[in-house]
Amino acid sequence: MSTLNQQFQQLQQAFALCPYPDYQQRQRQLKALRQAIQQFSHELCQAVSSDFGYRSSDETRLLELMPCYAGIDYHLKQLKSWLKPEKRHVHYSFMPASNKVIAQPLGVVGIIVPWNYPIYLAMGPLMAAIAAGNKAMLKLSEYTPATNKILTALCQQALAADVVVIEGDADIAAEFSTLPFDHLLFTGSTAVGRKVMQAAAANLTPVTLELGGKSPVLIAPDADIKQLATRILFGKTANAGQTCVAPDYVLVPAAKLELLITELCQGFNAFYPDFATNPDYSAVINPAQYQRLMAMLQQAQQSGARVVNCDNTAGGKPAQSNDERRLALQLIVGADESSTLLEQEIFGPLLPIIPYHSLDQALQYIQQRPRPLALYVMSNDNATVQQVLKQTHAGGVCINDTLVHVAQDDLPFGGIGPSGLGNYHGKEGFLRFSHQKAIHQKGRFSSGQFIYPPFKRKLFQALLGWLSR
Repeated sequence: MSTLNQQFQQLQQAFALCPYPDYQQRQRQLKALRQAIQQFSHELCQAVSSDFGYRSSDETRLLELMPCYAGIDYHLKQLKSWLKPEKRHVHYSFMPASNKVIAQPLGVVGIIVPWNYPIYLAMGPLMAAIAAGNKAMLKLSEYTPATNKILTALCQQALAADVVVIEGDADIAAEFSTLPFDHLLFTGSTAVGRKVMQAAAANLTPVTLELGGKSPVLIAPDADIKQLATRILFGKTANAGQTCVAPDYVLVPAAKLELLITELCQGFNAFYPDFATNPDYSAVINPAQYQRLMAMLQQAQQSGARVVNCDNTAGGKPAQSNDERRLALQLIVGADESSTLLEQEIFGPLLPIIPYHSLDQALQYIQQRPRPLALYVMSNDNATVQQVLKQTHAGGVCINDTLVHVAQDDLPFGGIGPSGLGNYHGKEGFLRFSHQKAIHQKGRFSSGQFIYPPFKRKLFQALLGWLSR
């Protein structure tokens, strides 16, 4: 038996000894997790920066640690109400009786964590799994070894009896996916998500897939670009664009194209002055990802696209390769529709801008492509907003901002179609890792006796006629 199987079985046995942790136990676990994250926060920031080649500790605190604290606090505030049985309606023909639904822990759940937000995308699902009363196995990314070491120590301190942390390459991830979990949550690419789902299907393991795709920004004709450019910019440059819900391309009215380019460039240099040495901008995580992005950029240039380097110290030239893997925001206009830039998720600081001549044309462009994880609508006109909401599909929508819908504690987060399956965060996360057990209860008297055979009885026939009206 493999080590993974042994660890899985140990968690199963531990769960069997306590299949329904009470509120106080779950509360203690969540508080211990929060305390451990705070205790290890400095080490986590250093480790993430080491894994990435560089990431600002302030950015890690903002994008990863703060959402962890806020999420745990929200779970602690709401957990008691989530645990209360939910009363349900009983049809009069079954009276006297009661109906209710209770949230029952599933058992042992698996969580596969990506490299781009290695803290939050481990702790976010974990807090939901623990709040729901489960044991958990975490498979951390092989691309974040320093962060993994701290997360392992953190979980060992806070939740030693409830969580097992696994590291390893693609082979370990493949074996992990074959374990008969009671639920498996995967965050990563659509291609790998398909493989995870296929592996889980052998055990009929239910899955939640948090994938990605090409999340568009739709700038409506009425939008104030001077006001909104920095909101788009923040969503695209946070973590150097290595975010599953980062704006992937922008649709802008053709007449406002140049204004948008000007505002994005000015905003970028205000965010990150002296770009080459700026301490707030993240590196691309590894050479393979960096070369992938540079290849996309070069392909666009070679096909005749216009490339605008937002770094004002570059002398107007497109970005060149560098050993630090720092890549300033590159705006691309006129990219070929068959280019990898417009066909694949970018996952970095390259931003195609696509001019349009009518809102219907822009909506058609979105509708003809795979359903994205996020859609960003820039408009103050309610009729326009409603038209976009009704005529497009996306995992989530943010109006007049980017990225921040993911940080809303009381909103579900998840994709649709190729961008994901299922959702979590807040109450939806608690429900995702729970079984909604339906309970029908009768007392000493049961009205069911009136419908038992033999069916030729006059009372039965009268009741059947009455109920069939």
